[in-house]
Amino acid sequence: MNDTNRAELYQQVILEHHHKPKNFGELKNVTHDAEGYNPLCGDHLHIYLHVNEQNIIDNISFKGDGCAISRASASMMTAAVKGKPIDEVQTLFEEFHQLILGHLKPDMTPNHLGKLAIFSGIWQYPSRAKCASLCWHTMKGALEKTPTVSTE
Repeated sequence: MNDTNRAELYQQVILEHHHKPKNFGELKNVTHDAEGYNPLCGDHLHIYLHVNEQNIIDNISFKGDGCAISRASASMMTAAVKGKPIDEVQTLFEEFHQLILGHLKPDMTPNHLGKLAIFSGIWQYPSRAKCASLCWHTMKGALEKTPTVSTE
């Protein structure tokens, strides 16, 4: 795929997830949640997770306001991690982080990113990389917090 086709695909995917985000809205009966804010551009979101007894993210959602990249990244992240064990999610976090820093080249390095590799060129725009990573850092923060016990 040449650079022009890759750029067009990137733009199409970002706009699709921005306008019709997956897993958007507040999730009830969560075990983990966190809020993230990027003061540089005003992106603000909340991540909601339900992690079961086997440490699998059986449900995840987000809500908030942000730019197209922030919202698309959150949409794609929730779709990628739903149903996965936390250790696999941590691997995805590390790979995505390396991707947006420009250290992981998905065409040359084995990875588990799948569709998330669409963000491979964002490292060239550091402020946009922060938009793409906000949801990932927020999810990681939520998972590191003590789980909430639901009485419902």
